[in-house]
Amino acid sequence: MDLRQMEYFVALAEENQFTRAAEITRVSQSGLSAAIKSLEDDLKAKLFIRTTRRVELTAAGHALFPHARNLLAEANAGRDAVAATTAEFAGALRVGAEQCLGSVNVPEIVERFHRRHREVEITFTQAGSGDLLKRMRGGDIDLAFVAGTSETTDPQLRLTGLDHVTLATEPLVLLTPPEDPLASQKSVAWNDLQDRTFIDLDSTWAIRVVTDEIFAKRRIPRRVAFTVGDIHALVDMINRGLGVAIVPQSVSRKTIAADLQTLSLEQRDPVWTVSAAYAHSERASHLTTEFLGLLEPR
Repeated sequence: MDLRQMEYFVALAEENQFTRAAEITRVSQSGLSAAIKSLEDDLKAKLFIRTTRRVELTAAGHALFPHARNLLAEANAGRDAVAATTAEFAGALRVGAEQCLGSVNVPEIVERFHRRHREVEITFTQAGSGDLLKRMRGGDIDLAFVAGTSETTDPQLRLTGLDHVTLATEPLVLLTPPEDPLASQKSVAWNDLQDRTFIDLDSTWAIRVVTDEIFAKRRIPRRVAFTVGDIHALVDMINRGLGVAIVPQSVSRKTIAADLQTLSLEQRDPVWTVSAAYAHSERASHLTTEFLGLLEPR
């Protein structure tokens, strides 16, 4: 086993499909498949059950998964420890992130930066994408992790005047309680949602802005009866049978959503997009540039 094999294995286990895992690890699908086959041969065990649409971990795969993630984390920690002995950075870096980003783990990236640059005073703000972009333009934040779609027209989510790096793209899905009438379906049409009760975040969060725009564009009425301030509260309310919600697909894979049903949405566009936004490169600080170097598009 080597670290590259572990990276491929973890990506495939998390994404459940070769196409996305290959994109994330920047390897061809044939190369990814060959690496997984080689790993299975080395371990003399099948790690995945393959179907025409997705792959799922076997018992052996589930046993390996936490150890594979730990190996990758230890390798990153080792690199960071070495980097910390040679780094000559100081000053302050102000980072902001929306909570409902999906597959981008911002606290993990902040932790890596802190391990490498102990002399840098790093501060972190959690808020909605619109609020973060406003603060960035006001000079209160150096780097913001924000979300939206390419079709979003709301001015508060526009990245005009800023540089940005696209970090992840994924579809939106519908989360329902297991006893919901739609729960037995694999997908749902937008028009079928017009009489449903929705749970959503408030209007400063990108997922609320995006979802409101989707329904307005299709002229479908939407009733948001419960407005919450974080994903945990949103999932808790769905679990209690109080309504349904539209979220990035990766949110549906979180442990807190394990008991909920996930339905794909017909006409799956628009695509949820997560970006790191910052001042134009000629004005960006050396600390911002160093932080961006830790980002790995997914």
